[in-house]
Amino acid sequence: MNRMLFFAARNGKEMVRDKLNLFFGIGFPIILLVLLSAIQANIPAQIFAIEDLAPGVAVFGLSFISLFAGFLIAKDRSSAFVLRLYTSPLTAGGFIGGYTLPLLPMALVQIAVCFLCAFLLGLPVTAGVLLTLAVLLPAAVLFIALGLLCGTLLTDKQVGGVCGALLTNLCAWLSGTWFDVSLVGGWFEAAANALPFIHAVKAGRAALRGNYGEIMPHLWWVIGYAAVLLVLAVWVFTRKRKQK
Repeated sequence: MNRMLFFAARNGKEMVRDKLNLFFGIGFPIILLVLLSAIQANIPAQIFAIEDLAPGVAVFGLSFISLFAGFLIAKDRSSAFVLRLYTSPLTAGGFIGGYTLPLLPMALVQIAVCFLCAFLLGLPVTAGVLLTLAVLLPAAVLFIALGLLCGTLLTDKQVGGVCGALLTNLCAWLSGTWFDVSLVGGWFEAAANALPFIHAVKAGRAALRGNYGEIMPHLWWVIGYAAVLLVLAVWVFTRKRKQK
């Protein structure tokens, strides 16, 4: 445990050094909230209601955590540092835990900043916000695990394409943040409902509105995906370690 915490502290320092990605990951969701709220203020229909928009943007913003996580582990793999990791007494689970622990506070800060901005844009301050923060934690783990899995399999340039372009677009289009996927229907709606992104958004919205009975049916999807991705990340890291 001490070794994992020491490794997590090292990764935390690496994250703090990357100020550009930190600023982009936290700042971009705020820009989206402000722009879409400005659009909403100038149209009569409730397309971007702040109560629906805030949880959706918070989930979408977590996709940048995947990019951050992927870059972190991929850069270590591309350097001599990873060779020292493979010879250390840490288990594969300890390595993945060491990468995950410092990323969780970053994800929480990102979600919290998103809601603080939403308050300024008219979101009522209620106890449901605290519940929403808790409900979005499994989504944070999901995106971290996805980034670590990609970083274990791919180079840093490939991580930029998969987590930076593909994942953010998948999350944007299939999360239901900007529009109701049932309006498209067909295979598009089926694909959205088969992936965890839309369930994370719906769980967050249910928590914010106090619809407690609607939280867990969606949250179980997110928890299930997060658990599978974490196990996969550990398994792949173990295989890579044995190949060295």
